Amino acid sequence: MLQTELYVDQVRRWPKEGQHILAQFDDHGVVVYQAYRPAIGRFAAEHQFFGGEFKLSRMSWIKPNFLWMMYRCGWGIKPDQEVILAVTIKREAFDSILEQAVHSTFLADRYESHDEWKRCLASSPVRLQWDPDHDPYGTKQTRRAIQLGLDGDVLRAYSRDWILRIEDVSAFVAQGREHVSQHALERLITPREEVYPIRSASTARHLGVSILERADINGDERHE
Repeated sequence: MLQTELYVDQVRRWPKEGQHILAQFDDHGVVVYQAYRPAIGRFAAEHQFFGGEFKLSRMSWIKPNFLWMMYRCGWGIKPDQEVILAVTIKREAFDSILEQAVHSTFLADRYESHDEWKRCLASSPVRLQWDPDHDPYGTKQTRRAIQLGLDGDVLRAYSRDWILRIEDVSAFVAQGREHVSQHALERLITPREEVYPIRSASTARHLGVSILERADINGDERHE
């Protein structure tokens, strides 16, 4: 169900630096990725919700950027990360997650004081981290990618109520891993991703996303 495109064509469009949310999305949903051991991943794909051995008592991290997920799971060969899931959640739910996100480390330009940041951490069920993005070989990029940790009520809603579709993409990942191992990036196909437009300006400022100004394919200037 994923929309895909050659990696070499996509990388030309993506911003080279800054903090950006790269994702596959439409008016209704946003795709995020997770990697699990088979007992959890296969249950989720079969039943279309997270249950069985999935634990609501631990924070669960989602990544909208496919290649960041590939770096994290070693293209599906790291232990307990063999089953890769593409989880499409409601777009309004993803926006709500972004609105509730609190940085996992203190940033003086985002919080009035260290104590205020700690209070925000204690009251929010969503953690935010910006990490270096990676190319298919795992090389760090100047551009940074987002990952979001879900806990409490948000995790419970994510695990069932917000899901539009769960797809096991492990076979697709294995095909990509083969091209990477052969250094054949010209044949590598990845999910089609664009910079996600955050609808709330205040949320964008709080998250710290970089302002993107570029000409679109028609030559018009876009500001996201």
